[in-house]
Amino acid sequence: MILEQVDEEGAAGLVAPPANFGMVDAGVYRSGFPDAASLGFLRGLRLRSVVYLCPEPYPEANAAFLEAEGIRLFQFGIERTKLQDPYVSIPVDAIVGALRVLLDVRNHPVLIHCKRGKHRTGCLVGCFRKLQNWCLSSVFEEYHRYAAGKSRLSDLRFIESFDVTCLRDCMLRLIYRYHDCLQKSKRLQYDVR
Repeated sequence: MILEQVDEEGAAGLVAPPANFGMVDAGVYRSGFPDAASLGFLRGLRLRSVVYLCPEPYPEANAAFLEAEGIRLFQFGIERTKLQDPYVSIPVDAIVGALRVLLDVRNHPVLIHCKRGKHRTGCLVGCFRKLQNWCLSSVFEEYHRYAAGKSRLSDLRFIESFDVTCLRDCMLRLIYRYHDCLQKSKRLQYDVR
């Protein structure tokens, strides 16, 4: 999908979403690593946050874009797993930390991404879906769709075994804590204490 964008001077330019882009939920998006051509598209989303799942430092050009747009970067360095090495495990604490960012509506709209938006992003979104009480077959179908024929059994096992009860306290705080007065804002927020 390529869109035409008109800037303040009336000049038209083409913008495209990042590879493997999709909407996860209201205010939550996923994709592969954004390139220069997709930054205009991301600007249109009016992002507040980016959840970056790779251990490598964020490239300067992308970091400059985030800073210029006032977008907060949350990095959870999950090492890339390989098909040949099924014993490399995904760190549960990184997934839990990223889920806490996703659950806090103050971070929305938020973009989740790794290198290609397939495996690490797929694991995080799969765990998010479990929090939303999706059935496992639907979670796996979504994972397969974004993995584009490169599904990893180790990722599916991780999603299946992920215990959502580890976020129970986070969810309870989310449910019972409001931003200021209930009449002013019905948006829930997570307290990071």
